[in-house]
Amino acid sequence: MKNTFLKDWFKDAFDIMAHELKQIGKDGGVLLIFLAAGLIYPLLYNVVYLNGTVSDVPVAVVDNADCQDSHRFIREIDATPELSVAAKCVNMEEARRLMEERKVNGIIMFPRDFGAKLARMETSTFSIYADMSSFLFYKSVLMGTNFVMLHEIGQIQMERYAMAGLTGQEISQLVKPIGYDDNNPFNRAFDYSFFLISAILMIIIQQVMFYGMSMLAGTQRERNHSFASLPDKLSGHGVVRVLLGRGGAYWLIFMGIGLYVSFIVPSLFGIPQRGRFVDIFNMLLFYVTDCVFFSMAWSSLITRRESVFLLFLSMSPVAVFLSGCSWPTVAFPGFWKLFSYIFPSTFGVQAFMNMSTAGGDMATAHSQMIVMIVQTITYFLISYIAIFVENWIIRHKEEIRERRERLAARVGIDREKDARIISGQ
Repeated sequence: MKNTFLKDWFKDAFDIMAHELKQIGKDGGVLLIFLAAGLIYPLLYNVVYLNGTVSDVPVAVVDNADCQDSHRFIREIDATPELSVAAKCVNMEEARRLMEERKVNGIIMFPRDFGAKLARMETSTFSIYADMSSFLFYKSVLMGTNFVMLHEIGQIQMERYAMAGLTGQEISQLVKPIGYDDNNPFNRAFDYSFFLISAILMIIIQQVMFYGMSMLAGTQRERNHSFASLPDKLSGHGVVRVLLGRGGAYWLIFMGIGLYVSFIVPSLFGIPQRGRFVDIFNMLLFYVTDCVFFSMAWSSLITRRESVFLLFLSMSPVAVFLSGCSWPTVAFPGFWKLFSYIFPSTFGVQAFMNMSTAGGDMATAHSQMIVMIVQTITYFLISYIAIFVENWIIRHKEEIRERRERLAARVGIDREKDARIISGQ
C-alpha cells in the first residue's frame, strides 16, 4: 500500500511537471521571455558594458590662477590615463559652451587665489564639473583629479617641511609615516562592468523566471483555469505535488540558464572567474530553488497577463540597487534593508560575487546561503497556503456565490442592476 502511494505520488508530480513544460512550450510569450531574456540579455548587457573603463576623457581647464602650482597640476592631469586636457579656456562661459557642444566631458577650474593661498601655507581649493550623462565620464574625471590631488598634497607637504629645515629622511617619515602599496586584486582597472555584470547575471535569473511564471499564471486565470485545480485531473490530490511538480519544470529550465550565465557568458567576455565550479554550482542549486518558490508565491497574486510588464519596468532597477552592488547595504535605511530581504537576488548576487569575483568558497557565502534557505522555506509555505486557499475557493465556488447572493439580498443590494450600471448599460 505504501509503495503504491509513493509510486502514485511521484507519478503525479512528474505528470504535473510534464504538463507545466507543455504549457510553457505552447505559450509564445513565455518562450520569448525565457529564450530572449534568459539567453540574449546576458550577452546584450556584456556587449553594452564591454568597455568598462574610459581613458583620456577630454576636459577643459579654466586657469584663473595662472601660477606655477596650477601649471604643474594641469600637466599632471594631462599625464593621467583617465584624463586629457583638450582645451584651456579663458573663462567658465567658454568651458561651459564646450561641454554643451559635447567637445569636453568635464571642467577643472582654478580660482585666482589658488597659488597665493599655497604660498601663505593656507588650504587652497579647485573646482570640478563633470558630465553626469554617463557614470564613466564622472568616474574618470573624479579619479584622475583625485590621484593628482593626492600626489600634489604630498609634494606640497615635502616642500613646506624642506623650508622648515628638515632633511629628506625626516620629511619622508612625516609625509608617509607608514609605507603602503595600493593593491586592488579583484578589479585592478576599476572596470565598471566587472561588478555590475556579476550582479545583473544573477538578477536576470530571478526576474526572467518571475515574469515567465507570472505571465503563464495570469493567462490561465484569464481563461478561468487555475493551477490549484490541476491535481484533480490526475490520480492524486496533494498540494505539495503541485508545488514540486510545477517548481521542477522551472528548476530544470533555470538551472540550465543559471549555468549558462554563471560560466559560459563570463568566459565569452573575459570576466574574471576566480571561484571553483563546484562552489558556484552548489550556490546555484540553492539560489534557483529560492527563485522558484519566490516566483510561485508572488505569481499567485497575478490575475492578468499584462500586469507582469508593469512589474518588469518597476522592479528590475530596484532589485539591482538592493543587491548592494551600486550602494553598500550597510548604508541602506532600515526600511530598504528589510525590503531587500524579500528578493532572493539580494543574497544570490552577494554570494555569487563573493565566489566568482573575489575567489571565495562556500564559507565566504555562508550567511547568504542561510538566508536563501530561510527564504525558500518561507516562500514554499506561502505558495502552499496560496494554492490550498485557491483550490478551496474553486471547489466551493458555487457555494460562495450562493452565500454572496443571499447576503446581497439581505442588505437590499441588487447585484444584477449594479453589474449593468458598471458595464454602462
